[in-house]
Amino acid sequence: MTIQTVGDEKVLEQIEKQLHKLVDVLRVSELGQGAHVEREIMLVKIQASGYGREEVKRNTEIFRGQIIDVTPTLYTVQLAGTSDKLDAFLASLRDVAKIVEVARSGVVGLSRGDKIMR
Repeated sequence: MTIQTVGDEKVLEQIEKQLHKLVDVLRVSELGQGAHVEREIMLVKIQASGYGREEVKRNTEIFRGQIIDVTPTLYTVQLAGTSDKLDAFLASLRDVAKIVEVARSGVVGLSRGDKIMR
C-alpha cells in the first residue's frame, strides 16, 4: 500500500504509528527523504469523433500511452506516469474529446538505487 500525504514530522510519525497497528504491515518507509520514483496508472474512456479521434490517438502517442480498447465512438487509453503527466494528458483532450470515465490507481513509489525495503 502506498500513501501520499503532507505534514510535519509529528503528523508523519502519527501516520506511521497508525499504520503499524495494521496486522499485515511489515515495514513503513518514508520515501520523501531520499531519491525515489513515483508513478500512477490511469485508465480513461474517451468519446470522440472525426478530428477528435485523431487527436486522441496523437496525444496518446505523445504521452506514451496505449489505446487498449476501441469502439466506433470510444477509446480506452492506459497511461502511466507522474500525477502531473496524467493531469496534463486529460487537459490536452478537453477541447477535442469528451472524457467519459477515469480510473486512477493512486501514487506508488520505490526508492532509487541500492536502497531496498526489507
